[in-house]
Amino acid sequence: MNDNILKLLDEKIEIIHEHEKPNMAVVGPVNLPVQLDEQEVLFNWYTWLNLDGLPSEKNSLLASLPKADLASSQQSSVLVYGDFAHADNALIRFHSICHTGDIFGSKKCDCGYQLRQSMKMIVENGSGAIFYIANHEGRGIGLFSKSLAYILQQEGFDTVEANEQLGFKDDSRSYEEAIRVLKSLRNKPVSLITNNPNKLASLRNYDIDITSHISLWGDVSVYNERYLQTKVEKSGHIQKLKVPM
Repeated sequence: MNDNILKLLDEKIEIIHEHEKPNMAVVGPVNLPVQLDEQEVLFNWYTWLNLDGLPSEKNSLLASLPKADLASSQQSSVLVYGDFAHADNALIRFHSICHTGDIFGSKKCDCGYQLRQSMKMIVENGSGAIFYIANHEGRGIGLFSKSLAYILQQEGFDTVEANEQLGFKDDSRSYEEAIRVLKSLRNKPVSLITNNPNKLASLRNYDIDITSHISLWGDVSVYNERYLQTKVEKSGHIQKLKVPM
């Protein structure tokens, strides 16, 4: 890698340091034009990487990537719209990766709907960010285990019961890395798009100033009606449209 390439990439990499926590590398912004229904929208895209086991010096990190085998694991990213760092009112969503819903458009969940609808809401708002979080598949159990949970759901178990029958917690996701990246991109208050009280609690625990939260329900069908009801009855998901903090 020659000096010109190193200089070009160095300017796009930020290393996040925090006491007694693994360093993280954030790369971006990358211009990402997106077709959102009939509208073509330009987002800025960032990725992040936990550097546990990898060098934190930028040139050394770049040199290590061909042998790091990152394709065998998942990395998270952020889709940013508008002047996210400085806008007075910014919407954010922490969206857990959902292979079946986001990619295939499965009707067994509402994930694909929530992802696309959040993108529309952020564009309409003029500023915001979607944190697309890896290693969250099936509430943190992984894609293979999620397929086993789906088999149990076909036999009558609900989402929570299926995860627990496989030996997992109902929800084992962590939002710590996403929050650290959020802090590197913006230090002003945010409004959170979520139905999940755990996400609100995580942001509060890291002293993020939340001005409001906006619940996002929709795309209800015979395939996901029980799944959505279980979220409310067993996971405490919030049904109100908007609640001041």
